[in-house]
Amino acid sequence: MAGQWVPRDHDELTAGWRLWLELGSSTWPRPDWDGTPDEAVRGLRDLVVACDEIASSATGTEVAALVRSMHLAASWICELWSGDTTPLDDERMALLHGDLAGFAEHALAVRTLLAEGGGWASLPL
Repeated sequence: MAGQWVPRDHDELTAGWRLWLELGSSTWPRPDWDGTPDEAVRGLRDLVVACDEIASSATGTEVAALVRSMHLAASWICELWSGDTTPLDDERMALLHGDLAGFAEHALAVRTLLAEGGGWASLPL
């Protein structure tokens, strides 16, 4: 993801910070994961809800475009895996891991962009 983001005002900075925080904990299954795909994407489902909330406060800003990209990236994975409670075999585990890894790569790029523009790049990604 190329580009640079610099917040226009305090509200956009706040929206960027919230997105940065949300992206820090949503990619991988939580410690209490039960081994199903549905539970593996629970964090992404929570992220989609958070993106909706952030987008409502960040309309017309550059953060809104970043939120939309994260919403889209998370939504298709959620749609694919949500409701799937069938235990994972090796092949499906590799597919799920690949989907989550692709999302994580995009999330890291967005977090880096936000951190650099928001002035908190010294915080660990």
